[in-house]
Amino acid sequence: MKISLLSSIKFPGITKASAIRKGILMTLLYIALALRAMAQPSGGPYGPVPQNYPVPKINGTIYYVSPDGSTSNTGRSLDNPTTLEKAIARVVTGDAIIMRGGIYRTGNLLLNQGITIQPFGNEKPVIKGTYIADEWKSLGNGLWKTEWKHLFPAKPAEWWSRDRFGKETPLHRFNDDMVFIDGKFLQSAGYEAEVGEDTFYIDYDAGMVYIGTDPTGRLVEITAFNIAILRTTGECHGKTSDKTGPVIRGITFTQYAYRAIDIEGTDPEGLSHESQHGKQVVGTVLENCEISFCSRVGAYLKGDNLVLRNCKVSDTSTEGIYIIASNDALLERNIFTRNNIERITGYYPAAVKIFNQSYRVTCRDNLVIDLPWSNGIWYDVGNVDGVFVNNWIQDVGNVKRAFDSSRPWPSDNGFFFEISKGVICTGNLFVNCDQGIFILNASDAHIYNNTLINSIVSISRNGRSPENDRTFGWHSGTGPDVDKRDGHIFVNNLLFADAGFNRPLFYVWQPENLCAQLNKSPLKSMDGNAFVHPASAKPVILFSPADGEKCMIAVPSPEELRERIRSFSGSCRIFGTDIPLFKSRLLGNYRLLPSSPVQSIAVEVPESIKKLLGLSKKYVKYTGAFPL
Repeated sequence: MKISLLSSIKFPGITKASAIRKGILMTLLYIALALRAMAQPSGGPYGPVPQNYPVPKINGTIYYVSPDGSTSNTGRSLDNPTTLEKAIARVVTGDAIIMRGGIYRTGNLLLNQGITIQPFGNEKPVIKGTYIADEWKSLGNGLWKTEWKHLFPAKPAEWWSRDRFGKETPLHRFNDDMVFIDGKFLQSAGYEAEVGEDTFYIDYDAGMVYIGTDPTGRLVEITAFNIAILRTTGECHGKTSDKTGPVIRGITFTQYAYRAIDIEGTDPEGLSHESQHGKQVVGTVLENCEISFCSRVGAYLKGDNLVLRNCKVSDTSTEGIYIIASNDALLERNIFTRNNIERITGYYPAAVKIFNQSYRVTCRDNLVIDLPWSNGIWYDVGNVDGVFVNNWIQDVGNVKRAFDSSRPWPSDNGFFFEISKGVICTGNLFVNCDQGIFILNASDAHIYNNTLINSIVSISRNGRSPENDRTFGWHSGTGPDVDKRDGHIFVNNLLFADAGFNRPLFYVWQPENLCAQLNKSPLKSMDGNAFVHPASAKPVILFSPADGEKCMIAVPSPEELRERIRSFSGSCRIFGTDIPLFKSRLLGNYRLLPSSPVQSIAVEVPESIKKLLGLSKKYVKYTGAFPL
C-alpha cells in the first residue's frame, strides 16, 4: 500500500520527471527498509489472519456446503447447499468446496484429489470430531455417567518404557478419547474415585463415560471421530489419486480422537534419496487454519512443496505438526503452542517434528510459545539442509529444571536439530527455554545472529550408532557417522542470563569415553559472540573435548577458553549485566541500544547469510537477532 501511494504524492517546485525519480528513490528506500526488517522475528501477524474469501475463479466445479445442507441437494449454488460428506465424495481435481459458517460434526472423510476447501466470505466453518452427549444418569455421589459407542482405546508404542515412565504417565493417558464441558478439556482419570471437575473416566468394558460435573445446562462433547480428513494415496470414491495435495484455507479443525488431517505418503526407514519420497502427494497448502485438541497429533503431513502458513496449532498431545519425508516444505508465520497437554512422558513430544529424510525444510518467522511440557521445533533424524530463520521461541520447557553437566538430554528445546546434516539457524529469538538451541549428533549447523535470553545453547555428540541403538536402530544411520558430527559454526550470537539463571550459557558436550576417538572440537568456527552474564561462581561455558576432568573444562569467560584452547573463540567476549543492552526487556523489545558495547565485537557474515536475512549491501555488522 505504501509503495502504490507514491505515485500520487505531489512535490511542489519540481518537474514530473524529477517527481518520478523521487518516487522511485522513495520506493527503493522503502524496499530496502523492508528487506532490513526481514533480518529478525517480525513480531507478527502470526497465526490466522481474518479474511474475506472470494469465490475462486476455477475451471472446475464449485460445491457449496453448510452444516444443515441436504444430501438431496447438488450443492451447485449458494442457496442449494449439500453436505460436506457428499461434496468430498464428488469432487475431482480442480474443484472447490465453499463452506458456510457453523459447526460440522463429522470426520473420517476420504479425499484423493487436488481441490480447494475454503469458507464463504468471512464466515467461520468449524469441523469438529465430537458429538454432544446429552443423556446422563446421576449416581448420587458426585458422578454422572453415560453410555458411549464411539470409543478409541489405545496403547503406548512398543518402544515406550513403562519401567522408566509408568510412575509419571498412567496407561490410560494413551487412550485417544477426549471429553469437553463447555469447551473445557478434561484430563483422563484411572478410575471413578479420581474423577472431579477437571477429569473423566471411561470404563471400556462397559462402554461408560464418567464425569464429575453436573451436565445439566452444560455442553458436554465426547470424541466420535478419529480423524477429520485423510488425503489418501489409494483409490477412494471410485477415483485414483492425482498426486496433488489439497489447498485448505480458513477452516478450524478441533476435538479429534487421533489427528485432524493426515496426508499419506512414503515413510522410509533408513537412508532415502530425496527422489524416492515426497512424490505421492505434492503441493499441500494449509493457510489461515486452526487445529486444536487432537488427542495425539494435529496433522500428519507428507509430500513435497508443503506450505503451512498463518495457522495456529494448539492443545495437542504428542505433536502439533508432524512432517515426514517431505522436501522443500515451508512453515511461516504460524503459532505453535500448548503441546503435550496430557503431559505424557517418554514420548519426547514436539510442537513441530520434522522427521526422517526431509530435505530443505524452512521454518521462517513462526511464533513458538508456551510449551512447558514439550519441545518446540525438532528436526529429527535424517534431515538435510534445513533453514530455521527469524522465529520467536519463548517459554519452551522449564528453565528451573536441574542442570546436569554430565549430559544435555533429556531436555525440552526451542530448536532441536538431531541426527541430521546441514542447517542454518539465524535471526531467531529464544526467551526462557530449557535449552534454546540443541544440536545433537548432527553436522554443519551454522548458527549466526541469534538472541538467547536465559536459554542454553548446547552442541553435543555421543557414540550412538545403528549397532548400539536398541530402541531406534535405523535412526542414527540416517545422519552423519560418529566421526563426522562436526563442522558447526557459532558466530555473532547474543546470550544473556539474569541473576536467577543458574546454568551455563554455552555447552559443548561429549561423553568422556569418546574423547580418545574424537579429540578435536565439533566447532569449525566460534566468533563475535557476546555472553552477558551476572557475576557468579557458575561457569559461563562448558566445553568438551578438553584437557580437564571428564574431558571437559568449565570456564567463566571466552578469554579463558581462548587461553585453554588456542586459536579458538575469536573475538567473543563476556559482559556484565550492568551495560547498556536492550531497549525494553520488560516489554519484550530485545533490540539493542545503539550505545551497547556488544556491537563492537560483531564480525562479517557470509553472503549466503546476508541473503537469507535480507540484509542490504551496506548493512552494519551486529550481534544478536536484531539489526541496529
